[in-house]
Parts: sequence; structure tokens; C-alpha cells
Amino acid sequence: MNEHSPEGSGRLRADIDLTALRANVRSLRGRLTGGAGLMAVVKADAYGHGLVPCARAAREAGADWLGVATPGEALALRAAGDRGRLLCWLWTPDAPWLRAIEADVDVSVSAPWDLAAAVAAAREAGRTARVHLKIDTGLGRSGCPPREWPGLVAAARAAETSGAITVTGLWSHFACADEPGHPSIAAQRAVFEDALAVAARAGLDPEVRHFANSPATLTLPEAHYDLVRTGISVYGLSPSPDVGSAADLGLRPVMTLRAALAGVKRVPGGHGVSYGHEYLTPGETTLALVPAGYADGIPRHASGSGPVLVAGKWRTVTGRVAMDQFVVDLGGDTAEAGDEAILFGPGDRGEPTAEDWARAAGTIGYEIVTRIGSRVPRVHHGVSGATGT
Repeated sequence: MNEHSPEGSGRLRADIDLTALRANVRSLRGRLTGGAGLMAVVKADAYGHGLVPCARAAREAGADWLGVATPGEALALRAAGDRGRLLCWLWTPDAPWLRAIEADVDVSVSAPWDLAAAVAAAREAGRTARVHLKIDTGLGRSGCPPREWPGLVAAARAAETSGAITVTGLWSHFACADEPGHPSIAAQRAVFEDALAVAARAGLDPEVRHFANSPATLTLPEAHYDLVRTGISVYGLSPSPDVGSAADLGLRPVMTLRAALAGVKRVPGGHGVSYGHEYLTPGETTLALVPAGYADGIPRHASGSGPVLVAGKWRTVTGRVAMDQFVVDLGGDTAEAGDEAILFGPGDRGEPTAEDWARAAGTIGYEIVTRIGSRVPRVHHGVSGATGT
């Protein structure tokens, strides 16, 4: 997809500013302490922004590593030509371990079963697998429980001695780093430090130790260790209001979601709008039809509250968000079919931001951008060295 609108993008499209993404990566790198590197997390189609173009832009801006959740994402990056350091962390027993190890993907291990899977795949591939051991310091998702950590470390060290694996990383994940001062932060760091000591006594000497996500990168320099994992901040959104706004943090939102009005009409007072007639026009008015709905990722929970810039003013969704469309009441203002509606963007033109939509829907900015559906074209601007990608 290039900087010209692809076919079908007139209805609704997401413009992706790769220049802003590069600036965000550079800004985040400028915050790092102690020589730490930066991993740009590009899971979930780069948080809805487009996996390959965003990964390339992050690399160009100095990202030392890329991070993904699923093996499919990792293999897609390799197929697109990425050859840098790449960590994948969400594994199941039937995952493509062999293909990932053959593709030089670093894999995360949290238990004996996935260590065994990595070792078996490495032996089948005839090469050494690069493994990051993850400890559960308190988030309660993946990661080895602390009581089982010494056993996993010993098994990993034995596999390393045999030449099947190299333990390249030790890592964990914060639960509440987006709430500065939360008592779990210090508690998790203490568990992590103990885990590092256990690993060192067993003879492990990893290339990187990493713990900090976006909020910890921004607020906890003591948790930067050798590498930080930045996700939502790469795309110019704040990880939480408690950490600060995007502008406060020197970040610029990368995605702008815009539509062309599909219709404008005058209706009398008392006219019902959308399913359930939760909205009745208070008097004669003008209604504009925005061709975007929950099939495109527009939150139905934002019915009656979702913000949108139409005809130069901030409006809100009128009535319920439907599958493919929603309505806004323009009051005494006018517009025409084809006029632009901006659902969210950086806010430069007075338009709402993804964080405004998050507040309207009672969710977080992460969900707003990642839920934008696959039928919404992404138009990437600022592609380095070419007109598009």
C-alpha cells in the first residue's frame, strides 16, 4: 500500500505516519539508561498499524530488537526480509518451533514442556536455538512460577551445555507499571532480581535481561536493564493517563482514521436514528452518515458518545453504532456526501484522538487502534527510500 489512496479506501481508511513512528522510537531511545537497547513490539499487526511497514520504520529509527506474540508474526517478518534480532513469546505445543528456530527467531520458554520443544526443534534443525527464559514475577500470565524457577534454570543450563540452546535472555513483565508507585512494581522487581541471581549461580550469562514495557520505560529507569520492550508508545499513544498524555511524553499518534460521508439529509423533529431509536431528533435537523461500524472496529460501546470531527466541529455518534455505519446529528450545520469525517488522529486539526475514543468507550487506547478491522485499508506515509510499501 502506498501514499496514494488504494482502491476502496474512499469509504474509510487509516493513514499511518511512519515519520511519526520513527520520531517516537528515537524519542524513546533518548530516555534509555545504562546503555539499554530498545525492542519495538510489533505484535497484532503492529497494534493495527501494519506489521511490515512499521517494523521496517522502527528498525530504521534504531530499534535493536523486534518483539511479536505469535510465531506467524515472526515468520511473516522473516518472509518480508527482516533479519535482525526478533523475539516471539506466545507458544503452544503444536506451534512451528522448527520453522522459527530455522529462521533465527529467539523463542520464549516458561516451563519444561516448551524448553523440551525448543530443544527438540533445535536438534532436528541441526542448530542452536536462542531461548529467553521468562519468570512470572506477579503478572500471573505466562512465565515460570518462582518456586519452579531453579529447576527450569538447571534444565536450561544443561541444554545449553549440550549445545542445543543458548539462553540469550531472562525476562518478565510488569502488571501495574502504568500506575506509578503501585506496590506491585517494587515487589515484582525484587522477585526478578532473585531470579537473576538464581540464573547466575547456575552459570547462565544471558545477552539481555528485560522487564520494562512502555510505562516502565517512561517512568522507571531503574528497570531498563539491558533492553526495554516498547509497544503502545511506539505508535504515539500513552500507556495510561497516570503516566501522562502523548504530548506530555513527547509522542505523536501514528494513526489517523478518516471516512467520506456516505450521505447527508434533512429530517424532521422526532425522527428516530439507528437501531432501537435511542436517539430522537429534538427538532428539524441534518443527519450525516459515516460509513464505519463495529465490523470496522468502531466500538459499539461508544454509541451516543464516540467523538468525530465533521463539518469543522467535534460531534458525537448519534444513536447506536451499527455494523457498517453510524450517524451524526449536524444540527444547523450542513455537509455533503463525500465530505471528510475524522474519527481520530493526532489532534492537530481539532479532531479527537484514539484516547478520546477510549474514554468514550470505557476502554484503553491500545484497544481502539488494534481493533480497526482488516477491511480498513492502511495507507502508509513516509516510507523510507520508496513511494510506498
